[in-house]
Amino acid sequence: EVQLEESGGGLVQPGGSLRLSCAASGFAFASYDMSWVRQAPRKGPEWVSSITSTSAGTVYADSVKGRFTISRDNAKNTLYLQMNSLQPTDTAVYYCASGLGTDPDDYWGQGTQVTVSS
Repeated sequence: EVQLEESGGGLVQPGGSLRLSCAASGFAFASYDMSWVRQAPRKGPEWVSSITSTSAGTVYADSVKGRFTISRDNAKNTLYLQMNSLQPTDTAVYYCASGLGTDPDDYWGQGTQVTVSS
């Protein structure tokens, strides 16, 4: 059974940091490019960042570039998202997904809530 389990979300003040993790199982994690996608209240999904299977390449949405860092540990089957200088506009449910998360066959986690508020 394929599982992606996000963790690390929570409530943080503006300017703060959080590190999200996504533990993968049931598929060949090390062979997949992976992504983080977020969905804010009353908005559609927004792609945040992607990383290639070997970590050779990373890309970011302009809204998070310079503040967020995506990484992975294939030995631990885990994807990460380090989020710094968080802003209220970063408030969303954050999902990890295989590929870009846009293919019907992509795997998705259940999401973790990130709330940035004073």
